[in-house]
Amino acid sequence: MANTETSLKEAAQIEGTIGAALVDYTSGMALGVIGGGKDFDLTVAAAGNTDVVRAKVRTMEMLGVQDEIEDILITLGGQYHLIRLLKSRGSNGLFLYLALDKSRANLAMARHQLKRIGDELEI
Repeated sequence: MANTETSLKEAAQIEGTIGAALVDYTSGMALGVIGGGKDFDLTVAAAGNTDVVRAKVRTMEMLGVQDEIEDILITLGGQYHLIRLLKSRGSNGLFLYLALDKSRANLAMARHQLKRIGDELEI
């Protein structure tokens, strides 16, 4: 099992990664970030994506959908933003957020690697 720092370092090694964060979507706070930069503030992105997760959870409840969200993909012109909800013990209300450069990333591999990282993360 990996801790937050190790998991974020692994996420940063995914081809095309701009930045990654572990986020508590009940509070909107980033519990850890790696990457980003002056043009890409990961704490702002983490807080904003909290609203995305909350909206999707509410919508599923209103529709009566009895299923779990695996991940949420937002596709921009030059980037992929991947939100992976965590399901391991002690990680309720948390998600991994990964921003990728679309020209350098392999989306299928990134999803696979982020799932593995999330499965191994112990909070």
